[in-house]
Amino acid sequence: MSFIRRGASVLAATTALTLGLAMPALAHVTIQPGTAPQGGFTKVAFRVPNERDDAGTVKLEVSFPADHPLAFVSVKPLPGWKAEVVESKLPAPVKVEDGELEEAVTKVVWTGGKINPGEFQEFEVSMGRLPTGVDQLIFPATQTYSSGEVVKWADPPAADGSEAEHPAPVLKLTPATGDGHGAATATTAPAGQTSPQASPPASGPSVTPVAATADGADGATDGTARLLGVAGLVVGVVGVVIGALGLRRRA
Repeated sequence: MSFIRRGASVLAATTALTLGLAMPALAHVTIQPGTAPQGGFTKVAFRVPNERDDAGTVKLEVSFPADHPLAFVSVKPLPGWKAEVVESKLPAPVKVEDGELEEAVTKVVWTGGKINPGEFQEFEVSMGRLPTGVDQLIFPATQTYSSGEVVKWADPPAADGSEAEHPAPVLKLTPATGDGHGAATATTAPAGQTSPQASPPASGPSVTPVAATADGADGATDGTARLLGVAGLVVGVVGVVIGALGLRRRA
């Protein structure tokens, strides 16, 4: 029995140590999903867990990359929260696929709501076009608690692949597929925006080929009937003439 109890104690201690080491790696601001195709539009969610037992998260600030600005950024309304999209003038104009940007979204700030202890929240953003010359975008985030504590998730990924103490949300960019514009999401602009390559729907009345074919067939039938009628009339006249000549010869 003592051996079983000792084994159970060791297992419990190992489990607690493993969970204790894993929690810091899980409890930080992340971007979901973590990948998107280059050159297209995408929708992501910034997932924010509440790490404190005695305070709630009351503010989230996400910075957007200024070296690779995005032409279109829109946020999804979240009940209880107010989103402020901040646009700033870039240090220098940046050429993108849709033109040249002098101003771009550099920050989105959510306030007014609260993430209670033991809960998490997701803040959704639609954005594009994603750049094609880089393999990742970094979105430093700042989390503010009701106690006044401010936690900055701004550490870039380490070169050796290890996780930093306060890692910033990172969006991995994968090579474009299909037509080279980021698969199906490339031609789908964010909410409230229009994709420059999106083709407008065709206007005007629709044409039903079946009806047109039927009309053509009816016209052909009418023409044939008229031709046969005229031919029959001619044959009849010829018959009358021949009959009259025959009677005249007999007489």
